[in-house]
Amino acid sequence: MGDFFDELRRRDFSRLDDLGHVYLDYTGAGLYAESQVRAHSDYLCHTVLGNPHSRNPTSQAATLKVEEAREKVLAFFNADPEAYEVVFTLNASGALKLVAEAYPWEPGVQFLLTADNHNSVNGIREYAAARGAEVRYVPMGRELRVADLEAHLTCQDCNKPNLFAFPAQSNFSGVKHPLEWIETARAHGYHTLLDAAAFVPTNRLDLGRCTPDFVCLSFYKMFGFPTGVGALLARRNVLGELNRPWFSGGTVRFVSAQNPVFLPHITGRGYEDGTPNYLGIAAAAAGLDYIGEIGVERINAHVMALTAVLLERLRALAHTNGAPVVRIYGPEGMERRGGTIAFNLLDAEGELVDFRIVEQRANEASISIRTGFFCNPGAAEFAFDYHDEEAFRCISTMTAESFTLQQFSDCMGDHAVGAVRASLGIASNEADIARLCEALATFRDADASVRLTPVAELATID
Repeated sequence: MGDFFDELRRRDFSRLDDLGHVYLDYTGAGLYAESQVRAHSDYLCHTVLGNPHSRNPTSQAATLKVEEAREKVLAFFNADPEAYEVVFTLNASGALKLVAEAYPWEPGVQFLLTADNHNSVNGIREYAAARGAEVRYVPMGRELRVADLEAHLTCQDCNKPNLFAFPAQSNFSGVKHPLEWIETARAHGYHTLLDAAAFVPTNRLDLGRCTPDFVCLSFYKMFGFPTGVGALLARRNVLGELNRPWFSGGTVRFVSAQNPVFLPHITGRGYEDGTPNYLGIAAAAAGLDYIGEIGVERINAHVMALTAVLLERLRALAHTNGAPVVRIYGPEGMERRGGTIAFNLLDAEGELVDFRIVEQRANEASISIRTGFFCNPGAAEFAFDYHDEEAFRCISTMTAESFTLQQFSDCMGDHAVGAVRASLGIASNEADIARLCEALATFRDADASVRLTPVAELATID
């Protein structure tokens, strides 16, 4: 296993070692293989593709490539083409917005979502609430997991199109939520929306075995290139229940300007606004081939082995007095978790070290990690043990224009206002882990009052 990925790194990710980079932000974005770029460049240099919305030769070539890509997406996720449609989007957030704006929200409909969700899922609540639907969150418990989902799957009217949304893998803590929830929610009268963006880069999602109604993903998180292409995989029967609030070029078969009529596409193409990113979609199809040739199961085994090493190394970091240097949020073990680890550093007295100082020291060592809330405020609030009233009091004193992280931190007192996240991927190795732990070890016996080197004030807690 090690020899295979060592050779893969030398062959396809040599720029990491050539430039001295440690990349540990795979949950933020995957890294492209150099062979992907070369192969796509060669393809573009030896073909002519035009706008698919026509019937000329270059248009037909582009259309064929897009349709081949749809087939590859379905095949990669073992999705029955009779049951699922593929809608190409800008990214996972774009896929979620398509569902949010077209879902049949109305009074009596329930939108249930786990507190552990990306902001792009949280944002759906604005559409739901605006049309009178009820929004409810499922709280997190030990290890940032849900203790009893069924207790929350009540509905005012189970015959209405209620919707339950959750991530297959948390982008905050790496927790893997049970895919069995899909059938549990369906049995209680809910459609299901699965955010698979953090899960599919290193895990097999088999839509022949679990059948969520909607799945969103971003290809750049799977294999780095291209950016700007994602997908919504939707069950055909549920897609037919949606009602788009507008139409655009590419989503209709006929429009009249003289009369207020239009005929929409009745397939997933009715959700692809404007000219599809046909060059990027071609690259995404090649990326699926690349991952498929290596094998998702092999990638998973590689990442999980490294995650176990990183967890062990983090737990082993201690101050001279024996106090831990690292506080891990979420699972401290390997059961039902992915290769994403959220943590903060503590001084010898157990006081929090400002996460921005950790990031700054990592930056100086050419180590790419992520800090903040990671666009997942619910998981962060439960991890940091926020009390609703206290957090509301602090945030309500600020406006979008006046908000600063320092003000929020001062108001929240002893509570963390951000964390550090390290996430592993296809090109990671033990040398990367060693470099990170060397940087973290420089905080041994350091006082939590250590200050940031003067830098521009961070205005958000993303």
